[in-house]
Amino acid sequence: MQLIIFFAMIFLHIVDDYYLQGCLANMKQKSFWEEHFPEDMYKDDYLIGLIMHGFSWTFMIHIPIMYLLIKSDYTGKQLVIFATLFIVNVAIHSITDHIKANVKTINLTTDQLIHVGQIFVSFITYLWIGII
Repeated sequence: MQLIIFFAMIFLHIVDDYYLQGCLANMKQKSFWEEHFPEDMYKDDYLIGLIMHGFSWTFMIHIPIMYLLIKSDYTGKQLVIFATLFIVNVAIHSITDHIKANVKTINLTTDQLIHVGQIFVSFITYLWIGII
């Protein structure tokens, strides 16, 4: 069962990061806003794109975990760890995508290794605290 959960998280990562990003792929790039909306009031709107995609991705990879939480008698500690990991994953994903799309100091390979690393650390944490 644990291996299926891990592979489901990886699969959902692929679905969200490659198939479902849609307009967020452009909106998280500062250059998109500079080219299409050069007015000063839009200069930081790329941050919303980054956060929205980070949230979407995090929600998607956590679907198997949320299912397990709903089915179980989770503890307050498990719920706090889940919420913390969820927020941390949104932040890490958003920052990583910013570094790739805007700072341009990492490539797609590094970006994807970081995201898979996020999944692995989350999976191990959930395994350790007994959700999986």
